[in-house]
Order: sequence, then structure tokens, then C-alpha cells
Amino acid sequence: MAVKEETDRPSPDLETDYDAGSISPENSISNGNFPKQSIKQLSRILDLEGSTFSNGHNHSIFSGLQGYKGGDAGQKVTKKEEMPPYTCQTLAHNTEKPYECKECGKCFGCRSTFTQHQSIHTGEKPYECEECGKAFRLPQQLTRHQKFHSGEKPFECNECGKAFHLPDLLKYHKTIHTGEKPFECRECGLYRIIHADVKPYKCSECGKAFKRRSNLVQHQKTHSDERPFQCKDCGKGFIVLAQLTRHQNIHTGEKSFECHECGKAFRLPQQLTRHQKSHSGEKPFKCNECGKAFHLPDLLKYHKTIHTSTKPFECRECGKSFHRISNLVEHRLIHADVKPHKCNECGKAFKRNKSLMQHQKIHSGERPFQCQECGKAFIVLAHLTRHQTIHTGEKSFECKECGKKFRTATHLVQHQSIHTGEKPFECNVCGKAFRLQIYLSEHQKTHMEAKHFECNICGKVFRLQVYLSEHQKTHTEEKPFKCKLCGSAFRSKYQLSKHHTVHTDEKPYQCKECGKCFRQRSNFTDHQSIHTGKKPFQCKECGKFYRLNTLLIRHQKSHSSERPYECKECGKAFHLPSELNNHQIVHTSNRPFECKVCGKSFKRESTLIQHMAIHSGVKSYECKECGKGFIHRSSLLHHRKIHSDEKPFKCQECGKAFVVLAYLTRHQSIHTGEKSFECQHCGSAFRYKSQLSKHQRIHTDVRLFQCMEGRNDFVHGLDLRIHQGIHTSETPFQCNEYGEPFHNHNQFSWTY
Repeated sequence: MAVKEETDRPSPDLETDYDAGSISPENSISNGNFPKQSIKQLSRILDLEGSTFSNGHNHSIFSGLQGYKGGDAGQKVTKKEEMPPYTCQTLAHNTEKPYECKECGKCFGCRSTFTQHQSIHTGEKPYECEECGKAFRLPQQLTRHQKFHSGEKPFECNECGKAFHLPDLLKYHKTIHTGEKPFECRECGLYRIIHADVKPYKCSECGKAFKRRSNLVQHQKTHSDERPFQCKDCGKGFIVLAQLTRHQNIHTGEKSFECHECGKAFRLPQQLTRHQKSHSGEKPFKCNECGKAFHLPDLLKYHKTIHTSTKPFECRECGKSFHRISNLVEHRLIHADVKPHKCNECGKAFKRNKSLMQHQKIHSGERPFQCQECGKAFIVLAHLTRHQTIHTGEKSFECKECGKKFRTATHLVQHQSIHTGEKPFECNVCGKAFRLQIYLSEHQKTHMEAKHFECNICGKVFRLQVYLSEHQKTHTEEKPFKCKLCGSAFRSKYQLSKHHTVHTDEKPYQCKECGKCFRQRSNFTDHQSIHTGKKPFQCKECGKFYRLNTLLIRHQKSHSSERPYECKECGKAFHLPSELNNHQIVHTSNRPFECKVCGKSFKRESTLIQHMAIHSGVKSYECKECGKGFIHRSSLLHHRKIHSDEKPFKCQECGKAFVVLAYLTRHQSIHTGEKSFECQHCGSAFRYKSQLSKHQRIHTDVRLFQCMEGRNDFVHGLDLRIHQGIHTSETPFQCNEYGEPFHNHNQFSWTY
């Protein structure tokens, strides 16, 4: 029985159409249970005529094999005895592969497979589709492809009704419902390749390696612009047919795969399988670096990139690199100003369909993912997972630079840019760079001309409704966010969160220059500019430089007469809402910050900190000009201006100039005659708050200042200092005309 010359037709490619792992020992011919399809497939591969199969283990499965020609003219097998005995299972592992490819050295057992393989190196694709023009190496690949254009799907699943245009796709699909995995190769353990760390297929473009050749082929298409599979609904192109099929479900809205636990439906079976693992709580995939566990292997793979510095995928536009190609594809949308996915409810457009779908849940109110600890519900599972770490306190992501830990990987990545100083996101209008995309997006809004939201009280205009709503709270007494520890109320949740750190001793941000610690990162960043001495922000009015942009903005308002923020208690107006908030504390009796040394209470924490420095007696800040020491750095800065002629704040009434703005503001009340601070006991009015505070001590029996020599008590500290001059014979006030000394200023004033 002769083997025919294999010239009439090529046979299927074993590498792509048939897998050794699909033949199980149980289904081998040796026990008589070999599938009909497999027999047909193998007979086609070897092009056998009249082959017989035996049930005996040691019998040849082929009888009457006679001479046939190999790939080369000189390669022949002429005698049956020279053919080794085969069983169907060991066929895939036949060590005798006489057909060797001269290009890559790969060997084949039969000539037809060898011939098909050679077309890979030549690139020849003679079989072209008349519908779309796509060419194929093999005729069966073309036949398979053409069924896609016909739209015919004759092979239907009995379980869920889903239809397919090929029988093997249906067969593959059915295993989802059964969970059956019957095909295990005992000879090569193909299924074990997942657990082995062998990746023999490497991409020549980026160096990424794959376990399977099919994965490499699919990956290589990402480096080209070829997307042959196009959606007829929206025109979007895809690299592989499976991606198009998956995409088309978006337009149909079909979700055939439902979770029996929570009833949620999915478009794809793998989405359902992935989702179901969230109910089991099982997390078998563990990170060797930090010990964090995951319920899916791809989540572990995604997580592992945090611990490595390799970023092989680079953006050609801006040069930014990424761990994964999916992140690069997503990043490229930033450079393109296309937002094809539009919300029908509010008209908001998105670059990605998943962003639109996530956004649409806001309108529906659907929040299927609920926290079992506190009952809070979320739109997406990722938000719930992130939220749950609040209850566990788990912070698995640690910064190797400073040791700080974070609950999420994104927070760690954001934090790490502090140490590197990297600011990859640059504004194309003014060139300013930012660490995070969200900061750039927020900044770019400042360049927009349109400002539609106007405050009906002060007329101030805002770009966004949320900013207007936040601003309007400055005109009302509304402070809905209250601290449970001290009762302080705040207009926003952010202000309350910031305030909470006051009640803890935690100050995680430490300056390496001076050792000073800070509660907030923003304060720490601001502080660091003190050591550098850089003042990049200049006022165009007076030429003064500032370390921070916020300080410049604050300063610039001093040049304008506009003071839109008015106190309802006393009518005093301010440039900034923060100044008004600071002022309003004067009118309240609440003093939550108490000194543990003397029991004195304060309305502000900053005032308490300043006060406590008095008890320590330490004057860390010394003037280099005259050697005078100061407890506070701000006092030293004010003092330094005495040694310079710089007095930038000038009174427009009399021309008198001042070192600091506060002195000018205090001085201007002389010209207006305004006395905003009135005593509730006797009605006396004062220009300054300090004068009122000093006066109010008269109405109390409290005498805080006691003379240790004569046991006299005083209401004011100045009176005590003047009195102590009697015991020391100190006469600090002297007449310039006659040189006569005086103990106090009042004696000096009365005499002259």
C-alpha cells in the first residue's frame, strides 16, 4: 500500500490548526477510543490510503508503508521495516523528523507540513479573499475566513443559544458550560507550559517573550498599523477576529452570561468566569515580592510590573514608557483629541468606551458592588476593592525610597514621582510641567476663555459649577463637615480631612535639610523651597519675588482695592476667603487649642505652636546683621527688613512706607478713623484687635503678669516690664534734648 505523492493539495498546519495537547491518552487509538475527527485529520496529514489501525500496543498503526519522496530529492524511505512502530499518542512525539527547514532548522515528520511551514519564510500568501482582499498562506485558512463574511452561523450552542460559523468554535465554547478539560498530554505536558517559566518566542521589535508562537504572532501586529477586521457599525479596526466578535456585542447590548450569585450579566464568558472568582474569595496567585494575593493570574502579572523598572513600550509622541502595551494604547489617546463615545444623557464625550459605560452608571444610579463592612456601594468592582482596604488597614505597596506605605499601586506610583522629580505631563500652552495627568488637565482649564458660572452675591466668575458651589459657601454660614473630636466645622470634606491630622501626632514628611516634620505633603513641598532659596514667581506691579505661586497671587491682590469678602459681624472686608475665615475666628468664643504648660487656650493651632515656643525660651532664628534672636522664623524675616531700606507697602494718603502689608493695613485705619473692634462691656472702640484684647483685661480680675520682686500683679505684660525697671534701675526711655532718663514711656510723654 503506497503513500501518495503529496502534491495535489496541502494539509492543515499542525502548528495552528491542531495541538498535541488535544489528544488524550484515554482517547488514543491503542485503546480503540480515538475520535473520528482525529483519525480523519491524521490520515489527511499523512495522506494515507487504506491505512489500518490495530488495538495492540506494539503493533504499527500503519501497514504497507512504502517508499515516498521527502522534501529534498535525496530524502527517501524505501522500506516498511525502516519506519518505526507508532501509536497514535506518540505520533506527536516522534523523534524521527526527516524534513528540516534550512531557514530556521525546525524539523517535520511529514512533507506537507514542511511545505506549509516554508511559506512562513517566503511570506507567500497565494490565497486571497475576494470580499476584503486579505491573503492567506493556506486554502483552509481562506475557507475559514470566508465564513466570517457570509454571516452564517449554523452551529448553535444548546445551553445558551449562542451561534458560531465554525464547528470547532462551538466545541471550544461548550467547555465553558461543562468545565471539562479532558485533553492532557502525558508525553509533553503541554498544559504545564503555563506553570513553566519558558518563553521561547521573542519579539524582535521590543524583546517581549511569549510561551506560544500564536501569542507572538498576535503581539507582532501591535507594532504594525494592520487592523484587517473592521466593525461595520462604528468602523473600528481590530488585529484579530476574536477582538471584533467581542466588540460587536457592545452594539447589540447582548449579555448572555449571567452570574448565579448576584444576577449580573456579561457579554463574554471569560468576564463571567473572572467575576465569579470575586465571590469565592479565593486568591491563589501570590506575589513573591510583597506577598499580596490575587484571584486571577493576569492581576498578579499586572501587579508584578510595579516591582520592576522595565518599561519596554515607549510613546513616539512624548517618549513616555509603559510596562504594558495596553497602557501605551490608552496613553496615545491623550495626544489625539478624539472622543467618539458620547453619553446620550448629558452629552459628555469620552475617549474610551469603558469610560462611557462607567459614566452612564452615574445616571442610572446602579451601584452593584456593596461593602459588607459599612454598606457603601460602588459603580465598579475596582472601587470596592480599593475601599475595602480602609477597613483592613492594609497598605501593601511600600516606597523603597522613604518606606511610606500605600493602599493602592496608583498611589505608590504617584508618590514615587516626588523622589524622582519627574514631571512628564507638559502644558502645550505655557510649557508648565506636572507630575500627574490629572494636575495637567486641571491646569489646562485655566487657559480656557469661557467662564460661565457667576456668583450672584459678589459677581465672581468660575469655570466649573463645582467651583462656584464651593465659593458660595464663603457667603453663607454653611459648614456641613464637623469634626467629632473638637467640634470645628468646615465647608468641604477636604478641609475636614486636613484638619483631622491636627489631632494626631503623625508627621510623615520630614525635611532632610533641617529635620522639620510636616503633616501634609503640600506643606513639606512648600517648605523645601526655603532651603533652595529659589523665588521664581515675580510680581509685575512692584517686581517682588516669591517662592510659591500662591504667595504671588495673594500678594497681587494687595495692589488692587477689590475686597469682595466681607465679615457680617463687623463689616471688615478682605482680599481672600481664607483671610475672612481667619478673621471670623475673632468673633467666636471657641478656643479648642490649649497650652499644656500654662493652660492658655487659642482659637488656632498655629497660634498655640507660636505660643509654646515662648515656654521653651529657644530662639533658633538669629539675625546675621545684629545678632538678635527670634523664636519664630517669620519674626526674623520681618526684622531683617529693618536693616534694609526696602519698604514696598506705601500709604496712598500720606506716602508713609512699611516693611510688611499688615503694618500698612493697620496704619490706614488712622486716615479712615475706623475703629472696628468694640468692647461689649463698656462700648469702647479700637482700631486694632490687639488693643481691644488688651483693654478687655480691665473688665476681668485676671492678672496674668506677676512681679517676683514686689508681688505686684499686672493685667498687661508691658506694664510688668515697665514696673520691673524700678527694681533694676533700668531707664530705657531717654530725652534726646536733655538726656534725662525715664522708667516708662508715659513719664517721658507727660514731661515733654
